[in-house]
Order: sequence, then structure tokens, then C-alpha cells
Amino acid sequence: MSGPLTVIDMHTGGEPLRIITSGYPELPAGTILQKRAHVRDNLDHLRKILMFEPRGHFDMYGALLVEPDLPGADLAVLFMHNEGYSTMCGHAIIALGRYAVDQGLVEPDGDRATVNIECPCGLVRAEVAIRDGKAADVSFESVPSFLFARNQTLALGNWGKISFDIAYGGAFYALADARQFGLRFGRDPVAAFVDAADQLTRAAQAAIPLSHPGAEDLAFLYGSILTDGNDAYSDRPTRNVCVFADRQVDRSPTGSGVTARLAAMQARGQIAAGQTRIFESIVGSRFSGSVASLTSCGPHPAITARVSGRAFYSGKAEFILEEGDPLAAGFLVR
Repeated sequence: MSGPLTVIDMHTGGEPLRIITSGYPELPAGTILQKRAHVRDNLDHLRKILMFEPRGHFDMYGALLVEPDLPGADLAVLFMHNEGYSTMCGHAIIALGRYAVDQGLVEPDGDRATVNIECPCGLVRAEVAIRDGKAADVSFESVPSFLFARNQTLALGNWGKISFDIAYGGAFYALADARQFGLRFGRDPVAAFVDAADQLTRAAQAAIPLSHPGAEDLAFLYGSILTDGNDAYSDRPTRNVCVFADRQVDRSPTGSGVTARLAAMQARGQIAAGQTRIFESIVGSRFSGSVASLTSCGPHPAITARVSGRAFYSGKAEFILEEGDPLAAGFLVR
């Protein structure tokens, strides 16, 4: 690290996003997945400096803007968290859509702006509403997303047999009704949801091989989403919590998780194209989501989802490493 790391902090539905604005070295040319591999293999100490304590915390989330490789992309992004680097992040896309307009990276066209963002999972298009000359709500249309494995069952500890689906929304998630674990939103502590979701993730990772038609680098189970079981179409919001990476808890409804849930709902005949659902997070923040189109992804019938939310700025900072500081490289207290 030759100089300070500067960042702009935002949050979407309570979930943080630390956008890195300077301090990383220039990355070699290549695809977004090659850039992701380079950062993971050569610059991971910078992720730990920014995500871990004393500058971050266990549930911090980050975005590194890199040179796009896909034609038509306005910017490209690598996502980072407490364990490493993810392939898609909807709450980050919502924040970056607003950020791109505010920073002049994309010019509005009347009352909206379109921001094409290259992610490790593919190109994601964000639409930013302009109100009174300022960026406001943001919607994105996902990459093709699909139900990968339906009605899977595993025995988990004291809970016994748990039924779940695995769906892809730019990342793979296990989806399960929290009531199977004896859990109720608004009644039980978040720690109980984390324990249950983490056990499900670990068991499913060991038992169910994943594959993705686009790239093997996408074929890993990112986490588990526990829901209130209200999957069938309803005017009532449906609540969920996403536990991903190393037991990291998403404060938002999770953009890629909402996409995965919509893919599973559509495959099960629980939602039709054009119907909108409201998804509520563990802290009560909300995204709206709908099936934007029907498509395919290799052998899988698939959808693209439209997910909408709002992001806000929370600060900006310059981080340094002071010589002689034994904890400068970062740490986590678990």
C-alpha cells in the first residue's frame, strides 16, 4: 500500500457499501473474472484493511470499480465482504446506480438515467429515476436467473429434516422457510437465524454440487435465505434474512437474493410476469421485485428480475496504515 485508501460510504436498506475511490494499484487487462482472480490472489490484504476492524466491521461490504471489459458497460465492479469476493450484489448495484449519476459517470436522459454495470456474473442494467435534478430510486434488471434444485432435503442437527430449494440470482442461494427451524420474524433473535442459515449453507455445500452454464467461477453456494414462507403471490410483504459468506448478515432484503426468490417463485407458478412483490429485510427495509422477462440460461428455464430500492450516502473517509501499528492489517472479533 503506497498511499491512502479513500472511500465513499453508502447504504441501501441499511446494508453498507464502501465504494473504493483510490488507493488500489492499476489492475491488469482482462475479463472481469480474471480481474476478480487477480485481486483475490494478489491484493487481498487491501480488502482486509477496508472490510475488517478497526476501519470496518464483520458485516462490512465493499465495491471496487475497475475498467470494464464488456462492450456497452459504463463501469465494472468487484464486490468484497468478510470472506472474499462475490459475483453479484443487488444492494450495491442500487447504490452504484445513484453514485454513477451523482459523480457524472453517466448523464441523465430527462427524468432517468441508464447505467450499465459489468459484474462478475454479467452485465446488469440499472435505471435511475431523476427527481428535482437529483438521482433517487434505482431499479435493476438482473442477469438470467433460475431455480437450480427443487425440494431438496437434508437432516440438520436438532432441527431434523429441512426442505429447501437452491436458486441462482447472480449468485446461488439455498432458500428455506424459517418456520422449519422453529423461527419467527419479530420474535426470535437474529443470532438464531444466523446459526440455522449457516448450518444449511454448510450442509448444502457439502451435499449438492452446483454448476453454471456461463462459468465455473460462478458455481458456488454463496449463502442461505430464510423466509417467512409467504411465497405465493400476495399483496402482503414477504420477509427474509440472507446469511452469506462467513455468517455475514445482510441488513437489506438482498437484491440478488430477491432475484433468486423470484426465479424460484416463478418456476413454482407462484408469481407471473408483471406481478410485483414487496420483500422486507430483518431491519424492516424493503425492495420491490417482479419478473421482468422469461428467458433461459443454458438448460435452465430462467427469468430476469426487476428489483427496486433506494440508496443513501453515509460518509467518506481516507484510511492509512501508520508505521508500527501491529493491528494495521485488520482483524475480526467473532
